[in-house]
Amino acid sequence: MIGKVMTGKSFGGCVRYNLERPEATILHAEGLRAGDTHHIIDDFNLQRKMNPELGKGVGHIVLSWSKHDVGKLTAEIMAEQAKEYLQKMKITNTQFLVIQHTDREHPHLHIVYNRVDNNAKTISDQYQRKRNAEVCKQLTRKHGYYMAAGKVEVKQERLTGADKIKYQIYHALSKAAANATSWKQLESLLKQQGIGIQYKYRRGTNEVQGISFSENGTQFKGSEIDRGMSFQRLHHRLEQNWDKELDRRLFPQVSSHTEEYEETEFKWLGSASKSREPDLLSEMLKTQGSNEPPPPELIKRKKKRKYSQGLSR
Repeated sequence: MIGKVMTGKSFGGCVRYNLERPEATILHAEGLRAGDTHHIIDDFNLQRKMNPELGKGVGHIVLSWSKHDVGKLTAEIMAEQAKEYLQKMKITNTQFLVIQHTDREHPHLHIVYNRVDNNAKTISDQYQRKRNAEVCKQLTRKHGYYMAAGKVEVKQERLTGADKIKYQIYHALSKAAANATSWKQLESLLKQQGIGIQYKYRRGTNEVQGISFSENGTQFKGSEIDRGMSFQRLHHRLEQNWDKELDRRLFPQVSSHTEEYEETEFKWLGSASKSREPDLLSEMLKTQGSNEPPPPELIKRKKKRKYSQGLSR
């Protein structure tokens, strides 16, 4: 189960978009006259006038399940899931409409709600994206819905706007992080695809607290793209890549099966003057430019892994 949260200005446009199509069915209406589209729009707008200062008074949510969950869902169950979702999202004491659409192979519904509640107070949309992800995960686990491994089942050709950019960054970052051995190299690989990296530093220090990625003016925190794309997890991955690369270059012909080393493979270590191998220790100790984060191998590993690593600006 996944959700997409949006806000807008026009109840008329949102309600008509969701209702005026043959595959639409109203599953539940709260505080609305559901018999007629015009009455629904009028009821939403009447309450909205109680808080005229709110520019975007329309709340719109799409809840989708996997096609594997078809046998677990009925119209009644989907309506109840929508109500449970709204409670957990703290969208309460307000008008809302739940509409099921059957134009896709996977079950999904739309929720239109009034961000002006029954007491004329604004329902906050702050941190909604993060809360939405947490709530969907809770409900998926609670009700035993199908949970895909990663993002493999997302139909990217249907994505638009920020969602499309997010998945483009995800795939580019996944590929780059699998090959890079330092932050500098990761930045270079992403830059080739028009993706930038922004580091967030703890106030008054050179300690990196978080990381964001941007493309065409749209920016996402690493953890928003994927849990594995946070600063700490990426840093750990770069460290692992560096260790593997170091082993590969120091011991190029070591058998991965027996891990037994032939004596001849180490001859170059004892004759540095004759060897053409790079001085890896010197490479490791090279300093970075003043504006470049150092590679993982130069960052001191603290005893407690839960603390952030410091990077030079």
